[in-house]
Amino acid sequence: MTQTPLLLLEDVRKTFRTPDRRERTVLEGVNFRLQEGEIVALLGKSGSGKSTLLRIMAGLVRCNGGNALYRGNPILGPVQGISMVFQSFALFPWLTVQQNVELGLEALGVPPAEREDRASEAIEMIGLGGFEGAYPKELSGGMRQRVGFARALVMNPDVLLMDEAFSALDVLTAENLRDDLLELWREQRISTKGMLIVSHNIEEAVYMADRVLVFSSDPGRVRAEIPVGLEHPRDPESAAFRQIVDEVYGLMTSSTRMAGGGAVEPVHIGYRLPDATPNRMGELLETIAEPPFSGRADLPALAEATELPDDALFHLFEGLKVLGLARLAVGDIFLTPAGKAFVEAEAPQRKELFGEHLLRSIPLAAHIRRILDERKDHRAPEERFLQELQDFLTQDEAERVLETVITWGRYAELFDYDYNAGVLKLPEEDEEDEAEAVPPAEQA
Repeated sequence: MTQTPLLLLEDVRKTFRTPDRRERTVLEGVNFRLQEGEIVALLGKSGSGKSTLLRIMAGLVRCNGGNALYRGNPILGPVQGISMVFQSFALFPWLTVQQNVELGLEALGVPPAEREDRASEAIEMIGLGGFEGAYPKELSGGMRQRVGFARALVMNPDVLLMDEAFSALDVLTAENLRDDLLELWREQRISTKGMLIVSHNIEEAVYMADRVLVFSSDPGRVRAEIPVGLEHPRDPESAAFRQIVDEVYGLMTSSTRMAGGGAVEPVHIGYRLPDATPNRMGELLETIAEPPFSGRADLPALAEATELPDDALFHLFEGLKVLGLARLAVGDIFLTPAGKAFVEAEAPQRKELFGEHLLRSIPLAAHIRRILDERKDHRAPEERFLQELQDFLTQDEAERVLETVITWGRYAELFDYDYNAGVLKLPEEDEEDEAEAVPPAEQA
């Protein structure tokens, strides 16, 4: 007899409405199951819908289509057997550690004496004994996140959902908290039967999870699954561990801009530009060009050399790839001839090369430049382009994408931006060149 999953998602769909009432699909055809005794990690780029998916599982958001089930029952609202730990510590600053941990129990109507006992036990278990009377402002970041875990675990959840729960912590603090949580799990000192970790950190996912799922974007869905199959505790330096990390890196980079059917998503005006600046992309190109990489870098080795978080690196990788300055294959990144030319060029030539590739590769940049060229005053309000982007993106994402393309365009000196007026315009030199090209009679 097949065991009923703790969590089961079948063809889950989620849409949101844009400010002008258009529908935007965030999740489409998501299928997922979490069995008892499993830790599953979900990796994907920012904006891919991972956090929305987690909130559907927690009952904080309703899906528009498909089924979301907890132990075979539809999830129609917050579920008592599911607890969630957030990236932000989300503590009430006016409450003590004890009071913050008791809060959920109080909402359920648990008697005061039982609340106090259970909260004290959870605080002790998570390593905060003696800090019951402290306020959040008196605690370090790691201690505050331990309060967040205690608050989740005091509810004795079947399922623990973690949304970037370790990402706000320094490396050593995050490592210690992960180890402590895994020890509680292995020794069955917590009631939790299954855990789902949403993360940007590939090594964290491989270190903790039994399965790693790779999420695609626009709309979000599970694109690939990698079983880990290593006994705990795991050695991050072992050959088997490194091999799985390499495999996940390869899948994460090959999944960049994969559409639902598996084909590469075309780059259109509404393309979700990566959150990467030209200077940071240039620095990464230089790192790849120099020894020990000399033009070709293993992605995990590059992550270690740059000390950048995985999510930041993936944005840089995508920026270089879409601009044609680098290519990705089999977990490695290579400089293209254009990327090598960029590294070897002086600053003015770098800007020129970047501009050529920007106009050739990014339709939004070419569209903005064309509009500015065509207008008599060579100016256009940013709102014009935001409205176009909102056909494809949420308002927040449209603003971020427009800010990104403005940053790229200003670096390449293709267009400029008047921050006071919220207007895009041609650089002054280009305006002067065009005025000189017009016969005096026409200028008059």
